[in-house]
Amino acid sequence: MERGEIEDDVLSYDYDREELLRQIRILEDEKRYLESELRRLQNEVNRLKKELNKMKAPPLLLGVIEDILDKNRILVRSSAGPSFIVTASTFVSEKELKPGRRVALNKQSFSIVHALPETYDPDITAAEVIERPEVTYADIGGLEKQIREIRETVELPLLHPELYKKVGIEPPKGILLAGPPGTGKTLLAKAVAHHTHATFIRTVGSELVRKYIGEGAKLVRDLFALAKKKAPSIVFIDELDAIGSRRMDMATSGDREVQRTLMQLLAELDGFEPLDNVKIIAATNRPDILDPALLRPGRFDRIILVPYPDYKSRIEILKIHTQKMNIKDVDIEAIAKKTDGFSGADLKVICMEAGMFAIRDDRDYVTQEDFELAIRKFLHADEIRREAPGENMFA
Repeated sequence: MERGEIEDDVLSYDYDREELLRQIRILEDEKRYLESELRRLQNEVNRLKKELNKMKAPPLLLGVIEDILDKNRILVRSSAGPSFIVTASTFVSEKELKPGRRVALNKQSFSIVHALPETYDPDITAAEVIERPEVTYADIGGLEKQIREIRETVELPLLHPELYKKVGIEPPKGILLAGPPGTGKTLLAKAVAHHTHATFIRTVGSELVRKYIGEGAKLVRDLFALAKKKAPSIVFIDELDAIGSRRMDMATSGDREVQRTLMQLLAELDGFEPLDNVKIIAATNRPDILDPALLRPGRFDRIILVPYPDYKSRIEILKIHTQKMNIKDVDIEAIAKKTDGFSGADLKVICMEAGMFAIRDDRDYVTQEDFELAIRKFLHADEIRREAPGENMFA
């Protein structure tokens, strides 16, 4: 064989070898891809089998433990209504089984298979104030006596409980802020939330009223249960008269449900379980319609009246609201004399209206005349608000 033919055969052999190696690499890549795809499909099949088994499993019933009879027998009230004496699964810890705990029951044997975590109504968990309000005691004018009493009732027992033990008395349990609208009741509660390190839980009385029987009472129980869990804590109930009005002999079904909520509130305020690190603050502008059971000592130990500000108090309030304003030749004392019978909220509106008159005149400062115009405008608006609705109301 000639030299040229030998070289051609060698080149042909090398080419076939390279082509064979290339095909082997392709087949190996395809093998790895198919193996990974097989694993993925097997995992998907296993997942679907688990889902299928879950769907085939019998549903669980919701129940509440009523009593622990002995180690192997537990009295449970099911969500369907009747109570049963059942056993608990070995996978459920004995520490989790206690009266009042919500549990999951097997639908066939009614045995306890899970201890459910404690839950609260979403309206109650949303009532917790996470960020402290920016209102301080310095932002409240003319209420020195009320601030002192609220600090003695709320702050001192939480921060220095040893003072009350030395004297040998129990600290007040709760306080009721009573007074006309706009006099600073909610401001006092915000200032307490700012100055204390306790958990602050705020709700409105109308939020505790529910349509169906027992729901309002459950909200009250959840409210105080959350407060005890988060202790030290402060519970602030605004507009207490929404659920605390005087009970009557003649009542509709809706009134009776509100009364059930009120009775649950009374039980929580003066129940068997102490509220050592839980303080109650309530506010109302209608103390005359509150039920006497709410007002007796032992529930709201202190009733703090928040009246309309007097002359000196109005000066303090006006100074607070004008300290950030650009005022020029303004006589605060003269304004205080002309605003007799105004609340703190009214004085804040006067300052705002005076600033609006300055903006209307293209000025960056507020004058005495602006305050005079603001007072006249407010008095005119107040007359309109007090006038009974009729044809000539806006004449």
